[in-house]
Amino acid sequence: MNVKQRTIKTPVSVSGTGLHTGQRVTMTFNPAPENHGYKFRRVDMPGSPIIDADVDNVTDTSRGTTISQNGATVNTVEHVLAALVGLEVDNVLIDMDGPETPIMDGSSIQFVDVILETGLVEQEADREYYHIPYNIHYSEPDRKVEMVAMPLDDYRFTCMVDYNSQVLGSQHASISTISEFKKEIASCRTFCFLHELEMLVKHDLIKGGDLNNAIVVVDKEVDEEELAHLAKLFNRKDINVAPQGILNNIELRHQNEPARHKLLDMIGDLALVGVPLKGHIMAARPGHAANVAFAKKIKTLIKKEKSRKQVKVYDPNAKPVFDTVEIMGMLPHRQPFLMIDKILELTKSHVVGMKNVTINEEFFKGHFPGAPIFPGVLQIEGMVQTGGILVLNTVPDPENYLTLFLKIENARFKSKVVPGDTIIYICDLLAPIRRGIATMKGVGMVGDRVVVEAELMAQIVKVKGTEA
Repeated sequence: MNVKQRTIKTPVSVSGTGLHTGQRVTMTFNPAPENHGYKFRRVDMPGSPIIDADVDNVTDTSRGTTISQNGATVNTVEHVLAALVGLEVDNVLIDMDGPETPIMDGSSIQFVDVILETGLVEQEADREYYHIPYNIHYSEPDRKVEMVAMPLDDYRFTCMVDYNSQVLGSQHASISTISEFKKEIASCRTFCFLHELEMLVKHDLIKGGDLNNAIVVVDKEVDEEELAHLAKLFNRKDINVAPQGILNNIELRHQNEPARHKLLDMIGDLALVGVPLKGHIMAARPGHAANVAFAKKIKTLIKKEKSRKQVKVYDPNAKPVFDTVEIMGMLPHRQPFLMIDKILELTKSHVVGMKNVTINEEFFKGHFPGAPIFPGVLQIEGMVQTGGILVLNTVPDPENYLTLFLKIENARFKSKVVPGDTIIYICDLLAPIRRGIATMKGVGMVGDRVVVEAELMAQIVKVKGTEA
C-alpha cells in the first residue's frame, strides 16, 4: 500500500531565542506543495532567499548544523528537522526573521506540539522512500565514531554515547520505528559538560543560553564560589549539583536523556539526505560532523542509483524498426564495415541502434588477438552509422543519399568492449537539421555502462546520377 505525502493544514508560528546568536526569532511553518521537501526562507533579508535543507548546503557543524544557500544562512536546523521527520511531514516551507532557529527548551517537543496543533493533511503524490540496499558504513577512528545503515522496511535508530565520563558513562537509546519519536525522543534536551559551558560563556558563544534549555553535566569538582558565579551569570537564585551529577537547573526527563538527544540530532541531520529513508541506523558516539558526513555518503549512493535508473533498458529481442537487411537498404556499408545490426527506436530527433560484438569480427584477428577489444574507432563508426540513419530518415528516398560526417568532437572512451557485449547506440539531435546539416550527441552503452560518447556533425548529399 502506497503512503501519501503530507504537509501541514495551516501556517503556524513559534518564537524564541537562538542559542548561539541570542537573537529573538519568529519561525513560521507553512504548507508546501508535493515534492517540495523542507526549505527555509529568510524573510528578514532582501529578496527573502530560500535555503534548501540539503546536506550539500551544510557549511558548519561545530555547534549544531548550519546550512547556507543564495547568500543566506540558517543555524541549528537539526531540532526542527527532527520534529518534521518524526511526525512524517514531507513538505514544509519554514519562514524565519533571523539567522538561527529558536532553541526553545533544547529539544524538539515544542515544534512537534505546534505542528500537531495545526494538523496534517494528506497530499495526492506518493511518498517515495529510499530503501537502504545493503550495509553502508562510516567511521572516524580518531574519534571512535562508528555508524552503519542496514536494510530494513522501517525507520529504526540505535545510538550509543560514551564520553569517558564517570558522571555520564555509557548510554544507549533506541526506537524501533519512527512513530515512537514523539513519545520517546522529541522531549529530550541538548546537553553539555560544565567545562564546555564555561568555555562557551567565556567566548560569548551561548548568548541565548539561560540554563532552561540544556542539561549541564558536572564533570569536575566545583566549589561554592564557581556555582555562585554561574548563578549570577544565568540570573539564578542559586545553583547546586544534583545527585545525578548534573546542575540542578532542570530534572532529567529520562535517565538516558543525553543518548536520546543524540538520537534526535541524528534524525534531524539525516533529514538533509533529502528523501525519507527506510533502514536501521546504528551509531556509536555520533556528532553533527559525523552525521553530516554519513548523510553525504547516503546521498551519493542515491545519486548513483538514480543515474542508473535513468538509463533505459532496450530489449534486443523486441521487433526492430529496421533489421540488418533494411539498414543495408539505407546505408552503403557492407561487411566487414557495417557496424550496426538493428535500429530499435527512431523519431525525428532520436535514434537507437544495436551492435552485437562477436569474436567472428575480422578485425579481432589482428587487434589484440590474445585479449580481444573492440577498437574505439569502430565504436565511433557504429555511432556514426546509427546517426546516419537518423539523418537519412528525414529525406523521402534515403537510398539516393550519402551521409558524410564533417566533425567528431569530445569523443571519450570510458570502458572497454569485448566479444559477447551488445552495444546500444543512442543519438539525439542537438538542434534542428538545417540545409542538410545535423549536429547530434551520441552515447554507446553496454548494459548500464557508458562505453563511448561523442558529439557528431553530419551532412546528407545526393549521390551523383540520382538528381531529378
